[in-house]
Amino acid sequence: MNTSTENQQLPLTEQQNPQTRNLDTLSVAEVVQRMHQEDYAVLRAIEQAQPDIVATIERTAVSLKQGGRLIYIGAGTSGRLGILDAVECPPTFSAPPELVQALIAGGEAAVGKAVEGAEDSETGAIADLDRLGVGPLDMVVGIAASGTTPYVRAGLRHAKQQGAQTALIACNPIPRDDQAVDEFIVLPVGPEVLSGSTRLKSGTATKLVLNMISTVTMVQLGKVYDNLMVDMHISNQKLQKRAERIVCQLTGVSSEVATEVLARAQGEVKTALLMQLRGLEPEAARAALAAAQGHLRQALAGA
Repeated sequence: MNTSTENQQLPLTEQQNPQTRNLDTLSVAEVVQRMHQEDYAVLRAIEQAQPDIVATIERTAVSLKQGGRLIYIGAGTSGRLGILDAVECPPTFSAPPELVQALIAGGEAAVGKAVEGAEDSETGAIADLDRLGVGPLDMVVGIAASGTTPYVRAGLRHAKQQGAQTALIACNPIPRDDQAVDEFIVLPVGPEVLSGSTRLKSGTATKLVLNMISTVTMVQLGKVYDNLMVDMHISNQKLQKRAERIVCQLTGVSSEVATEVLARAQGEVKTALLMQLRGLEPEAARAALAAAQGHLRQALAGA
């Protein structure tokens, strides 16, 4: 069997990239250029997968509106990307920490250091999901560049057995015949610049899709007005200034008034906006938001 045939029989993420052969002989500029060219495959793959991304987000939004959670599950780089997306949701959207969670094979120790063999542990995935009490209201998204990681696939099977909605993000063309997976997001970005290093194109494609899943879901939950972060948690000076700018922009008041109304609203941007735009007291503004299920646009119309 020749080398070319052997290469083609490997999973796409393990194949040797013909465009980056002799990588170690190229100049820095040449390597950068080839990596840049290869990254175009990421956007092409996402474009093709848009219908599946949309379907996954729609399922996720329904689950969260019903009181469920979004749970990512992955190993290695895939697991770390899930953690990265999950931990950004509380400050960006004032989401409770339990609303978007992430599991990684090997647990917390695997976040900063490889835990050998963890990705092959099917029982580990089951135990991790049981610890969270996964159930029918939840949306569990598996992340696996290969599409076959035992920890991830076992986790999805277990989640489905508990009645959860499920999706799988993979960067290999894989069969879509697993009844434990409701939605397949397949991103065939091609062989990596550095053979088998899925932290590269596969990781980039995965991160972009996770950006879409969490952000668009939060839009559906009413945590965005226009394209502004009106439901962020003010936890530092940068976010305080951003909140003040949003209030100024949407109400026309001075920065001094914005600071004052935000203080009265206890840092809740949507509450502050309703107070200023509709002349409401804080509790009345919160009640209006609750009646509109957190959607500021509807609350403004109703108020």
